[in-house]
Amino acid sequence: MTEPLLAVDGLRTYFTKKKVVTRAVDGISLTVQPRQVVCIVGESGSGKSITALSIMRLVPAPHGQIISGSIRFEGRDLLALSEVQMTDVRGNDISMIFQEPMTALNPVLTIGKQLTEVLVRHRRTGNPEAVQKSVEMLKVMGVPRAAEIMHEYPHQLSGGLRQRAMTAMAMLCRPKLLIADEPTTALDVTIQAQILQLMKAMRQEFNTSIILITHDLGVVAEMADHVIVMYAGQIVESVDADTLFDRPEHPYTQALLASIPSLDKDQVSLYSIPGTVPNAAEFPQGCRFAARCGKASAECSAQAVELEEKHPGHWVRCIKVAK
Repeated sequence: MTEPLLAVDGLRTYFTKKKVVTRAVDGISLTVQPRQVVCIVGESGSGKSITALSIMRLVPAPHGQIISGSIRFEGRDLLALSEVQMTDVRGNDISMIFQEPMTALNPVLTIGKQLTEVLVRHRRTGNPEAVQKSVEMLKVMGVPRAAEIMHEYPHQLSGGLRQRAMTAMAMLCRPKLLIADEPTTALDVTIQAQILQLMKAMRQEFNTSIILITHDLGVVAEMADHVIVMYAGQIVESVDADTLFDRPEHPYTQALLASIPSLDKDQVSLYSIPGTVPNAAEFPQGCRFAARCGKASAECSAQAVELEEKHPGHWVRCIKVAK
């Protein structure tokens, strides 16, 4: 195994407000290899997006804070960098596509201004060259009328075009790592497929590693080399994509897969996991999924459950799964 491009170890990101501590990310460890696609999946409130923001060191202040852990990118601890140094990393070495392009794009600046700013800031590119490269990248992303769209504002574009513009912005500096937070949410299925194809092409053409955050297991099946299943701020299962779909071990992963509609089965109603993700300020002492798990016993709630390697390369946080 080669040296990982990204190595996150024991990451804890908490939010404190009015003396209430919310453990949004509570001891996450993961690695991303060069040219690998790692998908992080889980329900809303599992800590997926906060994990991404922590890697980018964009946790909302003053309430949010990375309490402990390390985030090493190419061997360098990002948490030890100054804000000026981290600004050079963002957009240049690590880029992020945010969940909602309408709010991520600046509404009062043209698409062209926002694209060229990336090259001027990180690559010290002159404006004429920056404009040319931005138009070329928009064309790579399949944007029609690329030169004209440079002069338009985000509200003048469709959701699909805004997402492509965001992706173009993220890829302008050929980053080594792309973090995509729900990049296909709120897009119709045709545009979703096109965005996923673009991401595959970026990996192939630019040797980009990708962290893809999603709740859509269909997207995971399409894109992932490795899958991390998160629940209540923790990793509950971590394994290669083929094994996850063939032999899921954690009851939460099994429940997520059972929630997928199937054309092969006669289903009167779709399965849904009972209950909700627990409040991050009031996590239970034992297994955090126990209250929703059909296999849970008193033992599951008695003490904290650790993430263990149950089979080679297959990590599961469940005492019911034998090694």
